[in-house]
Amino acid sequence: MLDLDLNRPGPTPRDSATLIVVRTSRGSDRGIEIFCVERHKTGFLGGAVVFPGGKLDASDLDPAWESCATAALATMRERGAPIADDPATRRGLAVAACREALEEAAILPVDGVPPSHAELLAWRAEMARDPGALRTMLVSRGLRLDLASLHPLARWITPVAESRRFDTRFFVFVSKGDVTGAHDDHETTASFWASPADVLARYEAGALVLAPPTHRTLQVLSTARDTAEVLAIASRSCLDPICPRAIRQRDAAGETVAIVLPGDPEHEVRVPRVPGPSRYVLRDGRFVSEEAPDGRP
Repeated sequence: MLDLDLNRPGPTPRDSATLIVVRTSRGSDRGIEIFCVERHKTGFLGGAVVFPGGKLDASDLDPAWESCATAALATMRERGAPIADDPATRRGLAVAACREALEEAAILPVDGVPPSHAELLAWRAEMARDPGALRTMLVSRGLRLDLASLHPLARWITPVAESRRFDTRFFVFVSKGDVTGAHDDHETTASFWASPADVLARYEAGALVLAPPTHRTLQVLSTARDTAEVLAIASRSCLDPICPRAIRQRDAAGETVAIVLPGDPEHEVRVPRVPGPSRYVLRDGRFVSEEAPDGRP
């Protein structure tokens, strides 16, 4: 799933965005559900269950989006570094999150009466033929992207040891009405709605694969009892970049690879930026969330 080489300097990370689509659970126990997609077996994070997202395109930065989208939420300095240094890039990242959600999940945050699921599938097909068609389709329906409904949650940067690196901004979006969602059978091969606890349980049982940022995000959101609590979690989350560092770990089980997060004794940033254990350790082919060995905090 990951291509780690501890001796590799690694390329410059590419800007990207992902959308965590949340809704009130349809089950009897209420709570929340999150829309997940499974990536194609080949490529970056091949076979992993993720949230829809992808790279920032030049078209996402087009100034024309200013009139075709609501204003992106400003990022407060007291929550850490902003997700982008200028409003145009912040808007572009939010546009990218929406565009990727349409392409990979047939979900699109809009200001106004949302298109039906069938319309979104048709829009996605049109974008496959013409990548620049989204603005035209929105204007034809008198709609705008609802960037104001995207709430920054976190910023993860791929470890230097990885051959493909991304600087990914995670946004939360609470879906309105009856949102179905559907994978694209190209970049994504399966999709489902599930509670964070259910996805985590399936991961523990070995039924699916999660990358550390996805796993930790699900852990953080698993405490939310409703969508209001999801937004409250987002409102107080730290937006300073989480830059994991790949190291060799030697413990009672032998030698393996660990990905340490800010706050870990072996990470240069000593203050945690996300709740939970401070590292992910490669155990039997997958990264498992653990504290630093030897009882260290």
